[in-house]
Amino acid sequence: MADTRTCEQCGTSFTPRREHARFCSARCRVAWNRHNASDSPADSGPLDWSITAMRETTDRLMRSGGLDHVNGLAVISEAVWWVTMVDATLMRYQPDVYTGVLAGQAAAERRITEDTFGGLRFVRNRMGFDTDHGDFIQPLDQDTARISAWTWKAVPVPALVSLTTRAREWEMTRYRSYQAQLAGRVIGETFGRSTAFLHLLVEASAPTPA
Repeated sequence: MADTRTCEQCGTSFTPRREHARFCSARCRVAWNRHNASDSPADSGPLDWSITAMRETTDRLMRSGGLDHVNGLAVISEAVWWVTMVDATLMRYQPDVYTGVLAGQAAAERRITEDTFGGLRFVRNRMGFDTDHGDFIQPLDQDTARISAWTWKAVPVPALVSLTTRAREWEMTRYRSYQAQLAGRVIGETFGRSTAFLHLLVEASAPTPA
């Protein structure tokens, strides 16, 4: 049986066509955005604080070297959390800006961007659930190596029997994104690409000076 959700604007039940769908139609999405514009976290302190935390964490990841495996994995895990949280917040509260910035990329670049975030969401969902942090990440043996030079490992197909059919489809999409854009690549490349895109979103979301 297909999964259904309730539209946050009109209350109608609908079958989501996208993982993060909240509305049954574009009309309801626009109406909700107009009504709730003043309450959007994109215009408030909490999002600014989250963006600052993301920047500090990813900057630390890019700079840090000589960390043992435990501390290196902790920094990477924290960066995954902040990047995916800021991405989800901007996608939720600034959908038109998000879609516009994404549409402004060439088709190949857009696919890479979408797969990068999909892969990071896969990491976030699986870390600490049924997959250990170390199962995702291959540290370098050199004591002086920056953790941004560590690499993502290829991982086996996850066991998803406890999820609904649609949830399994979405998680498998994330898994394929992980294999396409993270597995075998260096950590720094992933966070460099994802934070660059998020910075574009933040700039595009900023109010135009009067």
